[in-house]
Amino acid sequence: MSDAARSRSGAEPLPQGGGSFEVPRHVAIIMDGNGRWAAARGLPRVEGHRRGVEALRRTVRAAGDLGISFLTIFSFSSENWSRPPSEITDLMGLLRRFIRKDLAELRNSNVRVRIIGERDDLDRDICLLLQEAEDLTRNNDGLTLVVAFNYGARHEIARAARQLAIEVATGRLSADDITPERLGTHLHAPDIPDPDVIIRTSGEQRLSNFLLWQAAYSELVFVPINWPDFDRAALESAIEEYRRRERRFGGLVANTGS
Repeated sequence: MSDAARSRSGAEPLPQGGGSFEVPRHVAIIMDGNGRWAAARGLPRVEGHRRGVEALRRTVRAAGDLGISFLTIFSFSSENWSRPPSEITDLMGLLRRFIRKDLAELRNSNVRVRIIGERDDLDRDICLLLQEAEDLTRNNDGLTLVVAFNYGARHEIARAARQLAIEVATGRLSADDITPERLGTHLHAPDIPDPDVIIRTSGEQRLSNFLLWQAAYSELVFVPINWPDFDRAALESAIEEYRRRERRFGGLVANTGS
């Protein structure tokens, strides 16, 4: 791969076991299958979610070890509020425990935490925990862990469109000046590069309202295992699948330099 092609694809070489293992700059994951994992074992759904948190810990460590710059996880969608109240209570409890238990390790491991999603209607203690996670890791410059919480891509795009409409209505912006690039600056985290690859576990093959704008040229990799079973080997396997793709970005082959 030529230097120019590598720059466009986001792949970075990392020494691995005496050879090289190219990793994408930004990996996003739809963590799916906690409930199915639990049901297959005759366990309550909350146990699947708890094991899913353990899988998240493994994946964050693996991403840091592999040299991935950005890892975005779909932790709780804006549509998940329609789940049974008892399950939502369990999920919020797991979030609270994850932040309280893991924040020190994330900070000490040079991981920076970023949160994307709506916060206006969240419980105050959840908002404070999310803010604390961002504040305490703000100066870290290793892996950036982007947590999509109370997030929906259509809401994100509509929010950006509303902000542009206000600018036009107040005369600060002409409608002719609205471009994809300008709209992109009004998304939740415009400074973060688009994901090179989006991985979804459990075998489902859809985006489920996740990063719809940012996924325009992302490679999609669907893996059959449920999220609680996801580990470093599964992450490396998904990256190997990504590396076999030819990323064209709407043009000719970009990965080969030809």
